Amino acid sequence: MAKAKPAAPADRVAAFDRLVAAIPEVERKGASMPYTSVNGNMFSYLDASGAMALRLSATDRTDFIERFSTHLHEGYGIVQKEYVTVPAAVLDDTELLLPWFRASYGYTLALRPKPSKATAPSR
Repeated sequence: MAKAKPAAPADRVAAFDRLVAAIPEVERKGASMPYTSVNGNMFSYLDASGAMALRLSATDRTDFIERFSTHLHEGYGIVQKEYVTVPAAVLDDTELLLPWFRASYGYTLALRPKPSKATAPSR
């Protein structure tokens, strides 16, 4: 029997979902790990502890870290250089976080699209 992946706490998922719903063109993905992506590039996610990681440009990263006294996000055993950890109180305040989420979406939208993993049917 396969092990169930740990899921983020329900209140963190609800806060993340409120944020994602504020931008109609963004779709929430992931069952055990909620995330958002555009053109194959992920730009936000919740880890199993409920911490939100947000991908930002270098300038926005610096500003976000200073403004909210946070740090680069650590996930999967590494420091994720383009992601910041969103403090829980900031995640709870959709209005406060929304401009940063929009900036993240815009930054990621400008990145080179990742090729699709879908393969063409064989003949």
